[in-house]
Amino acid sequence: MTKGSFAFPQATARAQALGEIHARPYALVPSPRVIFQLAFLTEGGSAVDHAVMAELSRSRGIAPPGRDASHHALSWGQGTLRWERHTEFSTYFWDAPVPESFGDPVPVHPFGDSFSPPGTLISGVRLEIRAETPSVRAALSVFDPTSLCYSEVKGGQAAIATDFRQDGDGLTRILVIDRGLTEAGRGALVQRLLDIETYRTLAMMGLPLAQSLSPDIRRIEDGLTGITNAMKQRARDSADALLTEITRLAAELEANAALSLYRFGASRAYYGIVQERIHTLAETPEPGYESLGSFLERRLAPAMRTCQSVEERQANLSRKLARATALLRSWIDVELEKLNATLLDSMDRRARLQLRLQQTVEGLSVAAISYYVVGLFGYAAKAAHGLGLPVKPETLTGIAVPFVILGMWLLVRAIRKRHTGEEGH
Repeated sequence: MTKGSFAFPQATARAQALGEIHARPYALVPSPRVIFQLAFLTEGGSAVDHAVMAELSRSRGIAPPGRDASHHALSWGQGTLRWERHTEFSTYFWDAPVPESFGDPVPVHPFGDSFSPPGTLISGVRLEIRAETPSVRAALSVFDPTSLCYSEVKGGQAAIATDFRQDGDGLTRILVIDRGLTEAGRGALVQRLLDIETYRTLAMMGLPLAQSLSPDIRRIEDGLTGITNAMKQRARDSADALLTEITRLAAELEANAALSLYRFGASRAYYGIVQERIHTLAETPEPGYESLGSFLERRLAPAMRTCQSVEERQANLSRKLARATALLRSWIDVELEKLNATLLDSMDRRARLQLRLQQTVEGLSVAAISYYVVGLFGYAAKAAHGLGLPVKPETLTGIAVPFVILGMWLLVRAIRKRHTGEEGH
């Protein structure tokens, strides 16, 4: 047998990856029992949420959770208060003995006047687990018959009933009729039912946003239609104005898409969790009643399709705006090329005119310089005649004129060639 230690270096995320599978263990739930769970959106951030739970812990004489803790539990009255932090919300779960009848008030609970919520309430559930008795079956009459869902789960070991309506405290009432579940089985069933109610509410948060964005998307679509109609009529003269307008529409669309990106993505994720939890219930509908799964599917699915439709309209509209923008830019580029060609032609004409003017100036320069050089030569000829040269100054000056002009012309030409060579280099 090979001896040695298994204390190898651990990967950075190994502990977190292994611990995640045990992060949400089911509570062992006795029967009968009443359970309250409140879910709050933590708009103030995790610090506010942690502060609330720390204050509750200190009030019970218990050490508060660590700063990085995502769950905590403490005894409260005849039950246990469990706190759990999620991405954008946190849940507070508390269980206690059931009152005498289904739905009766519970006089003492952690959520009284001294409780300071960490954010706005998004979901509240009151779930009661009771053994099957005639009085318990009679409790079905307290639910709204128009939305009552009643089915068997766990192969007939339990039955669940709810109408998804809120009582006077704003809590959704759920009744679990226990026909022989174990404590672990009750805990798993309770957790799935609480998740269904919490996540179906969170999933529906995308619907109001989708409904508020629909008029804006319609207005942008109408604006794009007007722009494309103008383009179809070959309104190239107004291409700059059309490009300005389509850029404004694209900016507005992208701002709305950025606003809804997280919410629609979260709604899809929450809807998937609801579907998974419903599937694990393995419901068997009671004759004459609707199951939770079919009831929620009929109401959640259209809302999720609405969110998906708005998201797809945003994506399609963004692609159409991009294509229209590209076409308008091509129009403007063509006009710019025409303008550049006209400008180049004008510059070419000016260059030719400048060349002619330069040649004229060179000719005048040769004449002017030759005149001054001949004048100087005349003075030199007079001086030579005064010194005894027998040729008249006028004769010498006249003979020198063509040679001076030729020399000046060659000199100017040499200078121009040298400058042209330097520019070419």
